[in-house]
Parts: sequence; structure tokens; C-alpha cells
Amino acid sequence: MTSIAQQLFRRKPIPRESADSPLRRTIGLFPLMAIGISATIGTGIFFIMSQAVPLAGPAVVWSFAIAGIVAGLTALCYAELAGAVPVSGSTYSYAFATLGEGTAMIVGACLLLEYAVSAAAVAVGWSQYVNELIGNLFGWRLPAALSNAPEEGGIVNLPAVILIALCAVLLVRGTKESVITNAIMVCIKIGVLLFFIAVGVTGWNSDHFADFAPYGISGIAAGAGVIFFSFVGLDAVSTAGEEAKNPKRNLPLAIIGALLVVIALYIGVALVGIGAQDPKRFENQEAGLAEILTHVIGSSWPGTVLAAGAVISIFSVTLVTLYGQTRILFAMARDGMVPKVFAKVNERTRTPIQNTVIVSAVVAVLAGAIPINFLAEMTSIGTLAAFLVVSVGLIILRVREPHLERGFKVPLYPITPILSILGCIWIITQLRPITIAVFAIWVVVFLVFYFFYGRRRSVLEPGNDLGDPDVPLTAVVRQPGARDRSES
Repeated sequence: MTSIAQQLFRRKPIPRESADSPLRRTIGLFPLMAIGISATIGTGIFFIMSQAVPLAGPAVVWSFAIAGIVAGLTALCYAELAGAVPVSGSTYSYAFATLGEGTAMIVGACLLLEYAVSAAAVAVGWSQYVNELIGNLFGWRLPAALSNAPEEGGIVNLPAVILIALCAVLLVRGTKESVITNAIMVCIKIGVLLFFIAVGVTGWNSDHFADFAPYGISGIAAGAGVIFFSFVGLDAVSTAGEEAKNPKRNLPLAIIGALLVVIALYIGVALVGIGAQDPKRFENQEAGLAEILTHVIGSSWPGTVLAAGAVISIFSVTLVTLYGQTRILFAMARDGMVPKVFAKVNERTRTPIQNTVIVSAVVAVLAGAIPINFLAEMTSIGTLAAFLVVSVGLIILRVREPHLERGFKVPLYPITPILSILGCIWIITQLRPITIAVFAIWVVVFLVFYFFYGRRRSVLEPGNDLGDPDVPLTAVVRQPGARDRSES
């Protein structure tokens, strides 16, 4: 019988591209890039400025830049690992192959928190823009009781719950249909943000930048901490590793391409937003970008156009984050870390239907009952923890598997992953103590679950059946150097 220490540090071998996965490889380069852009743009820029500007002032531009630089360093690490380990599960799968089962379980906890809370936060932001759009078109808004969380004076955020349900229906129908729909919505999203920049710049007032950093470097760092959750989209690309065509080439290209598009648009919109509106007006502002355009033009039509575009594009963010959550749970269930129901795939649609329904129900509760500012910070710490593991895992994989085929190699190794690690740690220290405490409690709860459930049901535990037809494995699971069971 294996000891607890052996269980915590046992690793899966590096999985290769597999033909026995129940998931279809239907996602090409552009749809992969669209997944990254979709899960990133919208989460950060359409509504997070109302949370970040009060912390950093006009220097929020630097907050976006710092978050982008740290995310960029990590994206390079993601690009290498995604090409080397092209399977579902993202950082969880990378950790299992490099750092061991115990660390993989911690990373799984981070990712589940990151994706569930991110989807809920985006759904709450979508609700704000729906209300703005309804108000501009019809002159009335949903009552506060049906559009706010209980902490904000409401009963339930009904539009947010409806959005989650619509995304769940689309994901259940099939992955190919979902990514095509997402790619279309991404094009609309980029067009809407370019429209904001073109119209918003006509209201430019350089006086808005006079008191550039009223709260100093600590304010800039705090802003970066809140903003960072918007970069979850980079991780979302790697969750599609088992459904991507030519993953060793396309996954790295999609991650890097998505990052470049995202950072350019984020900085452009942040600059124009501050230039067009007094920084003091951002605090607690709902559907902020639409309100900025309404103020600049003196008419509601530009805000209506932007609100309509935001309603469409933020839908795509929720769709992708729910997709990522289900694929991470799929990978964990296949390894025995969580119940097998999350790994069951419908033979007709080739999607994990039960998994999708359960995840959507939990996220709908979060979106309907929790305010957006707390959701944003909780997503940030989950994202940062996952990014930290990716950078550490890359260094370990370079040492352990120097000859592993890689579709992309991180430049300036090992400086790049080390800078990524330091950047993630620095931003984590700037988050509120309550956020760090709640995160720590969540991780401890998940480790307790692992101790009583996952470690005994792991596919690496001697005597466990690896041949469950309902839970097909991506690769033969064995300890490096041990004889493969399928050969015995």
C-alpha cells in the first residue's frame, strides 16, 4: 500500500496526443484564438474599470500594463506546456505531469474557483449591460429586486441566471456549434471596442490625467490585482487541448495571438475611457463604457450600440469560462480525483452533459447571489495561483524531460518563467486579506476532500481499475520507470 507521501508526489507520464479520447478534435487555430480572446476581453474591460479606477486612479492604465506583462510572461510558459502536453485539464494536467498528484489537486481547486467565480462575475456584468440596453431602448429597467444580489438590496440577479442557462444549453448541444458561435461573437466584440475607441476619443480631456497616481504604487498594484482575473482567457485556450486540431502547433500560436490582441485593446480602451470621463465618476458605475459614450455624444444611441455589443460579447465570455470549467472537471474525474459523473460523455453530442448541467447550476447560484467586486478578486487569486504553477511546472519539465517534443519554446529561459513567478507572487500580496483567507480555506477544504476521496480513487493507486469504459483515459497512466499495466 502506498504511503500518503508517495500518493502526494506520484506523477502521470507526459501524455501524447491520443486517438482514444471521447472528445473530438474539431477546433482549428482561429477558433482557438477566439476562445482566448473571448474569455479575456469582456471580463476585464466592459465593467472592471468601475472596480479598478477607484483603486488606482488614471494610473489604472499602468495596472492594465502590469497585469498584461505578468500575464504575457505566463502566456509564454502556457504556450510551451500546451504544445508539450496537449490534453484537457490545462494547468491541472500540467501539474499532475510535473509536480505530482497533491499539487495537481491544489491546482484543480484553484482552477475550479477561477472558472466558476469568473463565469459568475461575467454574468453579473452582463446583467448590468442588459439593464442599460433595456433602459435605452424601452425607457424602463428591471426592478432592483430581480437584477441585484441580496447584498446589493435585491433578491436574485435574474438576468445573470438566465445567461448561465442559455450557455449551458449551447454547450450541451456540442463543442463545434459552441466554438463557431463564440468566434462570431468575438468578431462583434472587437468591432464594438474599436467603435468605443473611435467615438470616445472625441471627448478626450487631458485634465483627467492630472492627478495620475493618487494612491501611489500600492494603488496601481491593487488595481492590477483586481484586473488580473480578466486574463483567465489565456488558460481557457489550454483547456481545449484534447479538442484542438494539430495542438502542438495551434495551441501555442493561439495563446500568443490572443494575448497580443487583448493587451492592445485593453490599453486602448483604458486610455480613451480615462480621457473621456473624470476618474471620480467610475466608482460603482454600472455599464460604464456605455455611459461614457452617452456622456461624450450627448445622446443615448452610441451607448445603446455599445450596450448591445456588450450583451452579445459578454455572452461569449460566459460560454467559454463554463466550457473551461467542464473540461477541467472532465480531466479530474478521469483521473479519479472527483466523481466519475463529471467524465461521462454523451455518445451523440460527444459532450459531458451531466458535468455541464451541474457546473451551470452552481455558477447560476453564485451569479444570482454574490456581488461582482468580491467575485472579481476571488477569480484573480485563483488565476494567479494557476499561473504560478504553470511557470514552476515549465522549469521542472525542462529539467525532467529535456528531449520532449515541444511545438514552442519559451524565449530567455529560465529568466522568463522566474519573472512570471515573481510577478504572480507580488500581485497576490496586494490582494485584500479576506480574499487570501477565503482562498486558503477553499484550498484546505479541497485537500480534505482529496485525503478522504481522491487519493484512494486515483488512477495511479495500485489495484484501481484503469479500464472503466465510461471514463476513457487520454494516455496509459503509470509511474515513470514502472511497468505499464496494460502490458502485463
